[in-house]
Amino acid sequence: MSAHLPHLLHLLRVAFLCAATLLIPAAGAAGPAAPPPPLADFFDNPAFSAALLSPDGKFLAVRYNKDKQRDRLIVIELANQAVKVVASFSDRDVRNFQWVNNERLVLDTTDKTVGPGDERYWPGLYAVNRDGARFRQLVQASGSFLQQRVVASNVLPANHFLVRQTGAQTSDDVYVINPKREGLHGDGDLKYVNLLRLNTVTGRSETVRRPGPAIDWLLDHKGEPRICITLDKNIQTTWYLDPANNQWREIAAFDAYLGGQDAFTPLAFAPDGSLYVRSARGKDKQALHTFNLGTLQISAEPLVVLADYDFSGELVTTRDKLLGVRYLSDARSTVWFDARMKTLQAAIDAALPATVNLVEVAAHAEAPWVLVHSYSDRQPERYLLYNLESGKFNPVGSTHERIVPASMAAQEAVRYKARDGLTIPAWLTLPNGSPFGSPFGAPLGTGKNLPLVLLVHGGPWVRGGEWGWSAESQFLASRGYAVLEPEYRGSTGFGRAHYHAGWKQWGLKMQDDLADGARWAIAQGIADPKRICIAGASYGGYAALMGLVNDGTLYQCAINWVGVTDINLLYTGHWSFTSDMSSDYLKYGAPTLIGDPVKDAAQLRATSPLLQAARIRQPVLLAYGAVDRRVPLYHGKKFVEALKEHNPNVEWVVYQEEAHGWSLPKNRIDFWGRVEQFLQRHIGTPREAGDR
Repeated sequence: MSAHLPHLLHLLRVAFLCAATLLIPAAGAAGPAAPPPPLADFFDNPAFSAALLSPDGKFLAVRYNKDKQRDRLIVIELANQAVKVVASFSDRDVRNFQWVNNERLVLDTTDKTVGPGDERYWPGLYAVNRDGARFRQLVQASGSFLQQRVVASNVLPANHFLVRQTGAQTSDDVYVINPKREGLHGDGDLKYVNLLRLNTVTGRSETVRRPGPAIDWLLDHKGEPRICITLDKNIQTTWYLDPANNQWREIAAFDAYLGGQDAFTPLAFAPDGSLYVRSARGKDKQALHTFNLGTLQISAEPLVVLADYDFSGELVTTRDKLLGVRYLSDARSTVWFDARMKTLQAAIDAALPATVNLVEVAAHAEAPWVLVHSYSDRQPERYLLYNLESGKFNPVGSTHERIVPASMAAQEAVRYKARDGLTIPAWLTLPNGSPFGSPFGAPLGTGKNLPLVLLVHGGPWVRGGEWGWSAESQFLASRGYAVLEPEYRGSTGFGRAHYHAGWKQWGLKMQDDLADGARWAIAQGIADPKRICIAGASYGGYAALMGLVNDGTLYQCAINWVGVTDINLLYTGHWSFTSDMSSDYLKYGAPTLIGDPVKDAAQLRATSPLLQAARIRQPVLLAYGAVDRRVPLYHGKKFVEALKEHNPNVEWVVYQEEAHGWSLPKNRIDFWGRVEQFLQRHIGTPREAGDR
């Protein structure tokens, strides 16, 4: 069965335009413009952050904090709205949680008051009944597992972590992983990952026999280990635990970093035991297929295939039936195979016409509730309960409760041509009040030019974004900037050809794609050609700096946070502590994907922001985390020293407790406040016509 699915935004356009009068003030309305939302509305930690239905659908577990106190775990009995706090800590926050069965939950913790450099706690693991009874610690939460001894019976050492796969939810057991790493302190390359079955009542555990140096595991629909993936140098092997003889057997092997025509990714087991996988099967786009465990063949016809995107998603099941498949095209949606779910989705979409509405069902429902996860480009994620009997909604919570959708900006999926003809997908966010700022509104060729931030995603071998509310792009739009986020070549999710086109193109064609995006925005009348700033983190920070090297007349400034400043430093740089990039990746993957430090030495010198720093004369904002293991502070320090020799307009900030990004609200707010001031100084004030 193949589902050629439509472009989701097209389905939302009419609904959004009908609802727009409720969201956006009429043009020309009297009165002063409202001030933009405060920084904290975008970058604070949310009070509400997650919700999960119990397997029987009678209870809802919610992660919530009050008055910016610690995140706690709350269970609501839906029949009578009774609320019970079942887990809270004075010195840490509830993090991940899931239902073990109808009576019991499992959770781990974090400390949201400190950054990675000051972390005192491993996440630990705890179990508790939905009424707060039988609370038990299962895994240590603090200290070093190498130095601390287990003092309570059946409490595992701290280097054990919850597997986020729920299975049948009919026993008291869950699975945890135990990564084994090289090095004296266990912070070197990953050697293998053990899987343990853990009883949440007794604390007793049993290690699953593995077929080799395991790096990943997949449970079947009954919650039993069924797939193990091992890695030996660059060869990734997929093993199946055959229930007929309880023996592991190899079902596939291919290059872990470069893939191959027959490569696939195991996704999930359906209730009938079928294995679903994601594979291109020799074509450009990955699709959802079944995999025959007897013949070891991928199905000839896909179950779900998307015209413009690789398949990415998950199965939606109950305990005994495959209901549908959730997928990501431009936004998230669901293709339902179950007729009743199709009807339910239509009813919910009719009641909530301006948002994407993802319906989450209980595994074995005994109550008339489903959970709806709803969002749009203007609406941050929110959760609502929907009663199947009454047809009424009951709001649960929003992840950014202070955000007013009417004050947010419209976002659109766009595509433009790079100079060599390659089509580049991108996300365009336009501020309210601009000629383009109405939802899916005015044609892109008219109106006043806007200051533009070209926001470059990191990775680079990832998909950068999707249609929906984004704190970064919405914050910039709220300050009057158009935001263009290209999915340059090398980005994943848009087919094999798009991905392969980016190999060894750091600073070259990948960089051209970004400049071509800025020039497209100028040609469309969106961007003021004298007010464009390029910005990004990690690889995006590298690209921001290379933008000033390659296209110095196009960009007026650059913002780089936690960005690579020299490709060779990824291989040979000074590390204050062990890099989180494996030696196997640097040996087998990076030379092909990025560049070989010996064979491509000349190219890597030419595409090094550090070695080309003398060419950068524009204003630059640089920010780094002092405990970053992906791009260590050394990258930033060497670059800022080289840049300041000839460029006086450099702003430099180091967040001592942060790693590869900003985990603390105070640092997010400080950084984006600096960004706001930096942009206002350099592209925020319109130039006179004669200066253009």
